[in-house]
Amino acid sequence: MRCSDRRLIASDDRLVRLRRLAHVLDDGLRVPGTRLRFGLDPILGLIPGVGDAVGAIMSSAILLEAVRLGLSRYALARMALNIVLDTAFGAVPVVGDAFDVAWKSNLRNLAILEDQIAEPASSHENERLHVAALLGVAAVVVAALVVGGGWLSVRLLQWLVSR
Repeated sequence: MRCSDRRLIASDDRLVRLRRLAHVLDDGLRVPGTRLRFGLDPILGLIPGVGDAVGAIMSSAILLEAVRLGLSRYALARMALNIVLDTAFGAVPVVGDAFDVAWKSNLRNLAILEDQIAEPASSHENERLHVAALLGVAAVVVAALVVGGGWLSVRLLQWLVSR
């Protein structure tokens, strides 16, 4: 089924599963006495090295379904950028976990998917330059975070060894 061939109805099992996944990953838990909500994604991010990678793999389920539905390249690029930013910033110790709580990339991606399903004619299929720019920015951000995270890790290790 392609997005342009048939609209995905709100009760479709796939959409229900994707909504449930986004909820579990981004806002399934609430801090008692507050309106602050978070999900499994920032909790996974607490596991050094693999936590953010596992979160990115789980987040990719929504992107994969968007590909199957035939969403526009623009929508797919935006969704991929959300996952890349979530993974890259989430990998930064402490600050990244706060970013995960605030960014909620899975709920953002679900909204993009639902918008495209509701209005497939409004896709930005011909905006290749825009997509390339988004992906370029994502690559620069990821590279900067990897270098910065590596530098921060080395400095932290040096500090711990010198104690």
